[in-house]
Amino acid sequence: MLTLLAFIVTLGLLVTVHEYGHYKVAKLCGVKVLRFSIGMGKPLLRWQRPGNETEFVIAALPLGGYVSMADETQAPVDEADRPRAFNNQPLRHRAAIVLAGPLANLLLAILFFAAINWWGSQQPVAVVGEPPAQSLAAQAGLQAGDRITAIQPTGKSSRTLASFDELHWALTHAALNHQDVVLQVQRGDRSASLDLPLSRLAANDLEHDTFERIGVRMADMPAVIRKVHPGGAAAQAGLQAGDAVHRIDDRPMANARQLIDTIARTGQSAQPEARTQLWQIERDGQPLSLYITPQPTERDGQTVGFINAQIGQAAFETVRVRYGPVEGLWRGITRTWDMSVLTLQMFGRMLIGEASLKNISGPVSIAQYAGQSASMGVEPFLNFLAIVSLSLAVLNLLPLPVLDGGHLMYYLWEAVTGKPVSGAWLEKLQRAGIVILLMLMSLAVFNDITRLLG
Repeated sequence: MLTLLAFIVTLGLLVTVHEYGHYKVAKLCGVKVLRFSIGMGKPLLRWQRPGNETEFVIAALPLGGYVSMADETQAPVDEADRPRAFNNQPLRHRAAIVLAGPLANLLLAILFFAAINWWGSQQPVAVVGEPPAQSLAAQAGLQAGDRITAIQPTGKSSRTLASFDELHWALTHAALNHQDVVLQVQRGDRSASLDLPLSRLAANDLEHDTFERIGVRMADMPAVIRKVHPGGAAAQAGLQAGDAVHRIDDRPMANARQLIDTIARTGQSAQPEARTQLWQIERDGQPLSLYITPQPTERDGQTVGFINAQIGQAAFETVRVRYGPVEGLWRGITRTWDMSVLTLQMFGRMLIGEASLKNISGPVSIAQYAGQSASMGVEPFLNFLAIVSLSLAVLNLLPLPVLDGGHLMYYLWEAVTGKPVSGAWLEKLQRAGIVILLMLMSLAVFNDITRLLG
């Protein structure tokens, strides 16, 4: 139920904001707006405020929405309304109306990221564990217990790090841009600078195992359950916060990382009985045995086991990261920009074969992530909403004929040549755009089904 509710809230909010952007700018430009619909298909609920010519609709199919305007290219328009028809507006007005939808989603993402910054959150400090032997970090001389205080990508200024989350984000950005970085490390009472040659990463390393190849990971923690979220595999099995995990099946659990890896590997099994594990735990000084069946879920292009519980967090040294009004807003803006650029880069890498098409997710995966993030609290859910909102904006700005970005390309052609795209070409491009969009949707649904089946 929580997953369904979170999914409805996510789609409803993001689609409403997107379409409201189109609607509001159209009204400001003097265009007659006939209908504002949330959802597609048969109207379930409709209303019209006194003095407002726009009909507001909630439709049966919750995937999408639209704003219908008076437009002579779509339907006949009364003579009195012709000056207010969309097609008769100046080029700058039409472009602004189309661009307003994606911009509204980007502004929403900025607001959510800023709200997280203003509210603040407890985050682990950037203390690292032992890097894998053949990783870039091990070759650079990084050691367990090192605290990374700053990072400097090639050609850029040094950036002070407040938490491991900031380190993770900075390394992701540098890796995708094939940038080497210099890490400022505090080791006891000594400091050092370590060169991390991220440019050595091959294209096929930029997948789920990126950070295993880099070798920068959080310090090891004891295999203790920090928090159990309701509705997940951990809660269903009776696992509780504070439980210490000693063994899974016949394997001793030395630390939280080993426990997480053991859970994750169950995602490779399609059948629930193959994923079921026997846990030997200690609760209040007493031994206890539990059977737990992790659920398969998608993480960074790979299907892994998931029990919906926080593991080992109690052992982390954390810091509350919180920013003032101006800095929090600015960080929200830069985070939105950086993630939008990374999303475009990932699209580009998928087109040239450097990233897997399995990274494309559909409505089922979105629903799963919505439920999982909502169960973890307000901050994770706001972060999820921000990411999906900016992803929706970036997707709509792609130059596909049926998307907002495609219409902007038409207007660019009109601005350069002085005449609009011909009707014949519009029809051909629209057909091609629909085919491409259907292929992407089919791929997304196929990926969703594949993940559900393990």
